[in-house]
Amino acid sequence: MTPISRNSQGGAVLLVSLVMLLVLTVLAVSSMRGVTLESRITANRAQDVKTQNIADAALREAEFRFYGPGNLAEKLEAKAANCLAANSLKTNGINSPCLLEIKTDRLLEFVEQPQQANGDDLLTASNIWMPYRGTDPTAETEANSHFNSILADVAGNAAVNAEYGGRGEGSGTYFYLNNGKAGDALYLQSTHANIYLGLNN
Repeated sequence: MTPISRNSQGGAVLLVSLVMLLVLTVLAVSSMRGVTLESRITANRAQDVKTQNIADAALREAEFRFYGPGNLAEKLEAKAANCLAANSLKTNGINSPCLLEIKTDRLLEFVEQPQQANGDDLLTASNIWMPYRGTDPTAETEANSHFNSILADVAGNAAVNAEYGGRGEGSGTYFYLNNGKAGDALYLQSTHANIYLGLNN
């Protein structure tokens, strides 16, 4: 067997080692970039879900304020004071909704830009949106969540299945469009219907 001299090796092991080290470094950096990207995607998704849940909670409160027999007149006619922060949520069900007076021919305008006052006297900057705080009136939500509701006309009528004069008495089926938002980026809407027997029942 012929011995291999040191001079004939020419640093081949060192060259191969450096190439392997370079490949491993590139793989590690690529893997780190992938992990960073995945972490950002996950954090963004978590924030989106959190914002969606907060806006959805505001919608649920907007709907909850119409339940129960109390304050029927305020569930049929808009009152600016009901859209202020002092109108806290009561768990006994006797609540006043944040009901806005929006004309039917301007409903699409409001839906597309609900943050605008639309020129109506009722809709001032301080009472377009009711701050969502749940059952804790002192709580501040991280996403700055708000809500309001609109009494929707159906075929030009505010009440459905109401007898003659029932609208003035507050009887019939009423439909509501509820708006919820979290910050200025996410807007949600829901609809619900309530059946009222009237103020005299």
